[in-house]
Amino acid sequence: MAAAASPSPYSMDSSPMNSNAEVSEIDRTRIPFVHTVPAASRILPSASQWNSIELDFNLVPRSENAYHSIPSNYSKSYEFELVVSDKPYFKRFLIILGLLVLVAIGLPLLLHFLPQAHRHKTSPMNFTLAVAHSLTFFDAQKSGRYPTTSPVKFRGISGMEDGNSRNPPVDLKGGFYDSGNNIKFSFPTAYTVTLLSWSVIEYHEKFDDINELDHVKDIIKWGTDYLLKASVRSNSTKEPVTLYSQVGSTGNGTNPFTDLSCWEKPEDMSYPRPVFACDGTTAADLAGEVVAALSAASIVFRDEKDYSNELVQAAESLYVAATKKGQTTYTSVKACGGEASRVYNSSGFQDELVWGGTWLFFATGNTTFLEYAALNFSAAIKQQDPKEQGVFYWNNKVVATGILLTRLRFFRDLGFPFEIGFKAASDMTEAMICSYLSDKHFHKSPGGLIVLMPDGSPPIQYAATASFLTKLYSDYLELGLQSSVTCGKDGFSLQTMRSFSTSQVTNNKQPKYIKLKAVEFYLMP
Repeated sequence: MAAAASPSPYSMDSSPMNSNAEVSEIDRTRIPFVHTVPAASRILPSASQWNSIELDFNLVPRSENAYHSIPSNYSKSYEFELVVSDKPYFKRFLIILGLLVLVAIGLPLLLHFLPQAHRHKTSPMNFTLAVAHSLTFFDAQKSGRYPTTSPVKFRGISGMEDGNSRNPPVDLKGGFYDSGNNIKFSFPTAYTVTLLSWSVIEYHEKFDDINELDHVKDIIKWGTDYLLKASVRSNSTKEPVTLYSQVGSTGNGTNPFTDLSCWEKPEDMSYPRPVFACDGTTAADLAGEVVAALSAASIVFRDEKDYSNELVQAAESLYVAATKKGQTTYTSVKACGGEASRVYNSSGFQDELVWGGTWLFFATGNTTFLEYAALNFSAAIKQQDPKEQGVFYWNNKVVATGILLTRLRFFRDLGFPFEIGFKAASDMTEAMICSYLSDKHFHKSPGGLIVLMPDGSPPIQYAATASFLTKLYSDYLELGLQSSVTCGKDGFSLQTMRSFSTSQVTNNKQPKYIKLKAVEFYLMP
């Protein structure tokens, strides 16, 4: 509701004077707080009518106006005969004095606005900058016909021959290069697209507030455009879907120039770039992750109806193929993920299938997909590597699926046959959050960074996703009017959960690069 406009307390407008008031000539000369400065340059150091002092240095000729010659009834006047014998020197004096005044005023302002190292005892985090830089990373990793509007100006068109090594050739232009090399892996690309889409679904207003919503949607679409090319449907009943898992090579034993041995910018690539493929029925983990990415992105682009429908239709066809018998991991098939297993080895497929089925339900509302996810969630828990319990990253989606199913239990309990899977997910999620917050399960660094996989990759990526899931779960609890999570005899409030979440990227004992990288790793594999 718009409030009625009220006069500003800082308004320069004043009330009009009473034009009917009669002021005598004597009274006009005795108005106490109006200091008329004549051409004689009177300097009045006080506004008081009883002790004001007039100083006249006779620097300019006196006014001939009779009004100005009337002495003040309430002030003391002192006159000094100041004689300027050398006007050039006097002008220099005035100039130097003016410069000193400017320096005195300007220097503090300059020191205030210039950035300074170690200026604050506690350096505030600029999350807006961290998110912007993280998204710019994906701009720099784009392959294909590089957009001229990209903020990364040193990149250009590259990988325009990708897919031509197949017989017959296929169009695999686009996508993202992995890390510092020029290989394109579909598995981590799909995971990244899913996570970016989930972030937008949950916190699109936050992205919009920092003017990054269109930016992140552009990055998601760049990824889904490629995944649509990398998952090709056919009319064959034997191989209904072909998945292209990789473009580029880690080494073929004969060609010394590969994407790992020859580090050069992608615009200059001239060595062979082989393509790796498999069918969606066999590579269930890759198929499930691509389904999750396309489904989550379809929610992001619901305002673009045709594109959203295209994503959903591709996800549905792929999921039907992936949930048939004979599933395995894509890295167990040499022609599909033999080389990828060196860097992105998949340890199971059940977590990706329940993950993909859950997202496909959110995209379509079809409970058939959710039923598969709910009934097979316990199998996914058993299949995960024991060392990865409580860890969410490109190889393990169990805990993230648990969060999604818990959300459904909180806000849309569908009863039988889903309740069994929902209950298992809710119990596991609660235990996971408790393990993050207590000191009984995982070690923390001196700066407070949780160490979820001591023998794994650098811990920042795991801490970042733990931070994300904890914040998300606290939001779900708050929406469900719950104020805490119970952990046996202990309990943790929503504020404790959120403090843990922010501590993973803002703890002042952590080096600055760790703080920024934690935000970036949350957005990338």
